[in-house]
Amino acid sequence: MEVGVQLVAALRDGQSDVFDRDCLGRVVLNHLTSRWGLLVLVALRDGPMRFYELRNLVDGVSEKMLSQTLRTLTRDGLLAREVMATSPPSVRYALTPLGVDAAEPLQQVLQWVRRNATTVCRSQESYDEQNHGDA
Repeated sequence: MEVGVQLVAALRDGQSDVFDRDCLGRVVLNHLTSRWGLLVLVALRDGPMRFYELRNLVDGVSEKMLSQTLRTLTRDGLLAREVMATSPPSVRYALTPLGVDAAEPLQQVLQWVRRNATTVCRSQESYDEQNHGDA
């Protein structure tokens, strides 16, 4: 299916079937659930942050990856970017209403991960032992 036809159909229906390989929603799903996208969206639930505040909070993200993630999420309409007239100029990012809506279920995913990470790791170790490290 051509992208233009898909876009017209998706806009008309107001829905996307992410199980369909040609679904435009898969791009959105990828942006929401990428490692850095998910963490940035959840981090901003507490309020606007500047670039370096986000970088310090989201441990391990490079400046390049954070910049790309912020640009992508802003383009998607999930974040608002505000350039503040300070010296030197600084930029602050905040969730848009769409971003707030997306961040809520992502917060629940992170809570599940916090509760179950140890159990998952134990399951992985058990599996590896039973399968002699073969994945």
